[in-house]
Amino acid sequence: MRLFAPLLTPVWAAQLLTGAKSFVDNPLIGSARLNAMGLHVARVRLAHAMTARRRAALAGMVHPEDRVRFDRDGVVEIRDFLPASLFADLRQQIADYRNEAREAVQGDTITRRLALDPTARRAIPAFAAFHNNARWRALTRYVASFDIEPLLYIQSILPNRHVAPPDPQIQFHADTFYPAMKAWLFLEDVPVENGPFTYVKGSHRLTPERIAWERQKSLTVRDGDCRLSARGSFRIMPEELAGLGLPAPTRFAVPANTLVVADTFGFHARTQASVSATRIELWAYGRRNPFRPIKGLDIWSLPGIAERRIGLRWWLADRAAGLVSHPWKAVGIKGAADE
Repeated sequence: MRLFAPLLTPVWAAQLLTGAKSFVDNPLIGSARLNAMGLHVARVRLAHAMTARRRAALAGMVHPEDRVRFDRDGVVEIRDFLPASLFADLRQQIADYRNEAREAVQGDTITRRLALDPTARRAIPAFAAFHNNARWRALTRYVASFDIEPLLYIQSILPNRHVAPPDPQIQFHADTFYPAMKAWLFLEDVPVENGPFTYVKGSHRLTPERIAWERQKSLTVRDGDCRLSARGSFRIMPEELAGLGLPAPTRFAVPANTLVVADTFGFHARTQASVSATRIELWAYGRRNPFRPIKGLDIWSLPGIAERRIGLRWWLADRAAGLVSHPWKAVGIKGAADE
């Protein structure tokens, strides 16, 4: 690496103005000396300032109640989101749908995804009404801070399927150093024993306490014993939350047809399930370069391209499998509820 450092330094420097977050893959991001001088905190502050500007430009589209709750908590829960008849059709069509699936194994948990690509959308006609729902579109874009189409999947969480260490997703963490959006429309009831989503309300805000915590983490994570923190998804222990002025986590043990949209700069986790249940949901993910000044003009959101992105991403990952770690393995034709 030292031999090629003069050639790679411009690349590493350019990554400072992108969403690059790994403290081990980029020696500038991971430099304890630069971070002691304020590099990481400067990136965090700038990313959040630009997010605030983009959100201000999108705020007029959002349901006022949703905006107030999100700005306060960093997460919005909406029960009975879809009309009952539409939700029943959507759930049944998804239950009947089978296609090429991908799975990743983390600890004792399997996560399965089926892309909501053109084939899936033809087979699940009720999806169009959900996808075109104005409240859904406005809220997810506001939280993401970009007028973009999120990646959309049918997702199944299958805990307690392996004799292995616990799923690392049960540790409270922030996905990255800047605001980003994830959303879940739960297709089945999610009781406590099934391992519901958990969020620390208010932890999306960049308070002085959070800035100090980010700075301290940036000095130690590269050489620490937590691989995920070192790659930029900082973990936090529950007993640290009070010191940041944060409340106890909220568990979203919710009925079917509940929509949850969250800023995953806020601390969140998957609760440890006590049974081998299967949690099925529509899952969305929206993230762009946090330093991008404009909220729109996104080629990946164009019709005809947006719904094909997941297949392209999987295809490219398969081609690069020998060079880059790729956790999402093809598992053949499956449905969301299959074992």
